Amino acid sequence: MNLKKQQEMEDYLFDLQGYLILPAALSGREIKQLNQAIDAWPELEPGQWHGHVQRQNHHPNRGINWQNIIEGGDCFEGLIDHPSWIDKVDRYVDNGLYIDEAFVSIRGPGQSINIHAGGHTRSLRGQFRFHNQQFFCGQINVLVALTAIGSGDGATMVIPGSHKSNLKHPIFEAEYSPLIGESMDNALGAVEVRLGVGDAILFVDALCHGAASRENCGERRAIIYRYGPRWGNARFGYEPSIQLLNRLSPVRKRIVQPIKPNRPPEKS
Repeated sequence: MNLKKQQEMEDYLFDLQGYLILPAALSGREIKQLNQAIDAWPELEPGQWHGHVQRQNHHPNRGINWQNIIEGGDCFEGLIDHPSWIDKVDRYVDNGLYIDEAFVSIRGPGQSINIHAGGHTRSLRGQFRFHNQQFFCGQINVLVALTAIGSGDGATMVIPGSHKSNLKHPIFEAEYSPLIGESMDNALGAVEVRLGVGDAILFVDALCHGAASRENCGERRAIIYRYGPRWGNARFGYEPSIQLLNRLSPVRKRIVQPIKPNRPPEKS
């Protein structure tokens, strides 16, 4: 299949399903470097920092999230504009790119993430829109498996086509809070996305998604980079350090800080 036909098929499946599977998005060498970097981070309590990387404080059933990982070293910086997905992300977001959030997710037995999102919300941040032969998505997520995610491993779950839904899934209560801490296992219409090491799923945030409860021993590791339009803002308020900005290439710097702060000159 030539490149034009391949892109046409990708666009068709993305429009239809709300997601694409990217086999072998990262090489074995890249996976090894990322896992070694994560293994070297100290054990921290929720909310504590390791340099510019923070362990997020959230519901314990969601496992451990290491946030702001673009500050975690060369191997994480290399994912900012990774060739396995950056052209697709750029095509589906449009209007320039900005990394809204970048984190490592680690879950053990019994841990999961509840169902969330869906096209019915019509949220601008997570929207799916196609107009005049062009995609305009508010958020594209790239989740890469750093460990194999198969049966019983707590796989990401999605409801194909739900990015276009006009109705919310009946599992949603009047209040969202009762779902926090629950798995997505019992959501009718949901499918598990099983990934080999280095495989990725690219999906629009409007897609209804979550994760199954992990049944197996060991841990599920994934890395998630979330891209939105250049006018967006960091979800949790992280700002790139001067050291990071100074060492990034111009292309990566434009994604991390697409709009340079406009401040008056410092007074001497």
